Amino acid sequence: MIKLLHTADWQIGKLFGQFEPDDAALLADARFATVEALARLATDEGVDLVLVAGDVFDAQGVADKTIHRLFHAMTGFGGRWVMIPGNHDAGLAESVWTRALRLRAIPPNVTVCLKPEPLLLDSVAILPAPLTQRITHADLTEWFAAADTPPGLPRIGLAHGSVQGILADDIDSSNPIAAGRAGQARLDYLALGDWHGTRQVDARCWYAGTPETDRFKANDSGQALLVELDAAGALPRVTPVVTGHFRWRIETLRLQVPTDLDRAIERIAAFGPADVVQLEVSGQTDLAGQRRLADAIGKAHGKARSLLTDLSALRLEPTDEDIAELQADGYLGEVLAELRAGQDGPDGEVARDALALLAGLLDERRSVAR
Repeated sequence: MIKLLHTADWQIGKLFGQFEPDDAALLADARFATVEALARLATDEGVDLVLVAGDVFDAQGVADKTIHRLFHAMTGFGGRWVMIPGNHDAGLAESVWTRALRLRAIPPNVTVCLKPEPLLLDSVAILPAPLTQRITHADLTEWFAAADTPPGLPRIGLAHGSVQGILADDIDSSNPIAAGRAGQARLDYLALGDWHGTRQVDARCWYAGTPETDRFKANDSGQALLVELDAAGALPRVTPVVTGHFRWRIETLRLQVPTDLDRAIERIAAFGPADVVQLEVSGQTDLAGQRRLADAIGKAHGKARSLLTDLSALRLEPTDEDIAELQADGYLGEVLAELRAGQDGPDGEVARDALALLAGLLDERRSVAR
């Protein structure tokens, strides 16, 4: 029997530019920790080798320090690692891989396949399809079928791209991989990268997905695959294993009746240190509700790993009592009324922001005056 660990899309060096700098740095750092976890998993499971199906690095221009740190993170597993370049780290004539070679950063137990030729190991034959440019419209796995390998040695394909006909149309055109390639090329298993979620294509072909979630999309990411083959020709047994640390989630809250605010605050209070949250709040609330919501969000910023908040669809509806308490008589009262009405106009978002700002300032003035 041969036992493999299949992973892909590490995206080492990813910048996470949509987040605050300190959050972005921690999310980027977590990707190294996940590689360390993969190495421990490989050791604990006693796998024969680890397959990394492309996009090891997020970009060609990562720092030399990042390259060294990545390969250091892999030292927890002393067995064989086999990698290919993907579209983010394509094996160009001058690339992150040629730089890694010059830096002598790649350990002896790590094989980076930069050419489409069989890699014959003691227990398995690897057929790699490395990307040598970011985008190609040719199927780089086509040569697998004609490749000769020793009889009785399991044939494992390693590729990075889009299986035609099963993924979304907008990612179905470049770096194509023919559906049914595993069976057509007599592969015992085809290990794929590019799709960031774990996904089975057929009985012998899987996407591992990224081992550390990196986007707000429910696609079974944050996993790696343990693959067991009893012998050449036998169907593989594939077991997804959770490897990611952070939970990326979209929370959509709508406030329509007073009890909605209570439930929303409970959900916001439940965010924890492993949560990366995109919070979207819509509906309407009065000034007291806005204060409670702002207080809950402020506290959640201190608990969640990262919290991105969108309140653009939340309408502020001060009650008559709110307006009276703000003591906004005369001109200020007229401005508040105008802004309340303007929330439904073409500049509704500006009106909402201005209303919230003015009401907040008046509320703060009232609190100081007490």
